[in-house]
Amino acid sequence: MLYAIFSQDVKNSLPLRKSARPAHIERLNKLKEQGRLVIAGPHPAIDSNEPGEAGFTGSLVIAEFATLQEAETWANDDPYLQAGVYDQVSIKPFKKVLP
Repeated sequence: MLYAIFSQDVKNSLPLRKSARPAHIERLNKLKEQGRLVIAGPHPAIDSNEPGEAGFTGSLVIAEFATLQEAETWANDDPYLQAGVYDQVSIKPFKKVLP
């Protein structure tokens, strides 16, 4: 089943994001290689694809996991969470309708 992982950043998270990004991206690439990643990306803090020093307010990952518990375990091991980038993480089942 697909699950949407919504993560909310702490304030001024950009320095933390930069340091943990390589490990974070590596995990996402593993999901991609397994054919389980639907989409992933951050939420810019301003209305721009390149927010610069404004940084980001959180992230969204939609991926396939066998169970909600598996999705939660994966999300709890995220390098961004471990580095203190995320203040809050919410996981919900997701049903893809379009496209």
